Amino acid sequence: MTRVLLDISRLMSRVRHARPSGVDRVEMAYARGLANLYGRDLSFCAVHPTGWYGRLRREVAETYLDELERRWADPKGTAGQRSLASAMPWMRRLLPTRKGIGTSDVLVQASPHHLDRSELVRHILATEQTRFVCMVHDLIPIEYPEYARPGGASQHETRMATVTEFADAVIANSESTATSLKRWSDACGRSCPSVHVALLGTVPVARARKRGPADDKPHFVCLGTIEPRKNHLLLLHLWRDMAQSLPPDSVPRLAIIGRRGWENEQILDLLDRSSIMRPFVEEVSSCGDGELAALVRGAKGLLMPSFAEGYGMPIAEALSAGTPVIASDIAAHREVGRSAADYIDPLDGIAWKQTILDYANDGPIRQAQLERLRQWEAPDWDSHMDIASRVIEDV
Repeated sequence: MTRVLLDISRLMSRVRHARPSGVDRVEMAYARGLANLYGRDLSFCAVHPTGWYGRLRREVAETYLDELERRWADPKGTAGQRSLASAMPWMRRLLPTRKGIGTSDVLVQASPHHLDRSELVRHILATEQTRFVCMVHDLIPIEYPEYARPGGASQHETRMATVTEFADAVIANSESTATSLKRWSDACGRSCPSVHVALLGTVPVARARKRGPADDKPHFVCLGTIEPRKNHLLLLHLWRDMAQSLPPDSVPRLAIIGRRGWENEQILDLLDRSSIMRPFVEEVSSCGDGELAALVRGAKGLLMPSFAEGYGMPIAEALSAGTPVIASDIAAHREVGRSAADYIDPLDGIAWKQTILDYANDGPIRQAQLERLRQWEAPDWDSHMDIASRVIEDV
């Protein structure tokens, strides 16, 4: 049996966070999926927040993963970071050890954590004497530097350079991401390792009683970190326009679910200072899985007007719960939503408004999607892990 080593540095770095990001959920899915496939032939390693690299005691790593999942599901969990004092016991328990180093065949990394430190990756692989399989989630900071934090493009180029130099194989979360990686490596004159596409599995939306606004009006959800590439600005301008031009009872409600990100001053100004929009738009910075499920299941639709994505995980989650989706017409969205979702150019505000109002009134566009939803099948983690295990065995 192949001996597999999974790097969970990303999850360790989230020791103070109560809510997961999409990448957190992917690394967790790999921890659970590879454990099911490889049993005791799976080991865990990480780069500790102190900078130390090493192996983790399996029972401690598994207990920590259980703790994270419990925290993510807790509806009463804190919205921000936990105190450093509360995280210290876990940081001590998760201190890496050198015991077991050099006993695995393949090192798997499902997050970009420390890929921008190429010399560290070189050291880890030399120490472990192992093959390397890693996942690439997107090349958005490189292809759309205007949406990245300052310095984000160069940092991500360093990550991709690390991938192309050291990886024996790459798992891409979509064909769109795979195409971007190959295009970038060709443009840089780099040799690209073999790239295998495996759509991310769909996290089941919890069974929950449908919930909407207190006034019981039709509502929509927009799910994801508030940042410019997600195009929240389009939705907020539409809602302000509807608040000004429609009778109050005809204006649907919008729940924006996600923490505040970066480079989004205009978006935050609208959220904080637009009094005319305030009765119709709710910002939900943090919620447990149960509350999120209730909002998604009760919504007339999920809105995803992003300019760029590596993968449309919220689309898969909404469609799997039977909630229709209006998404921007980009390749990553079409890969997951296929023929089910409705796709609109992210700059076509008139079409977005018309479709949103149709959905709010259960119009023919929404009804047509509900019919198409009967044929849609959610990508699942078993299929993803089957592909991942074949890649692992091949290298």
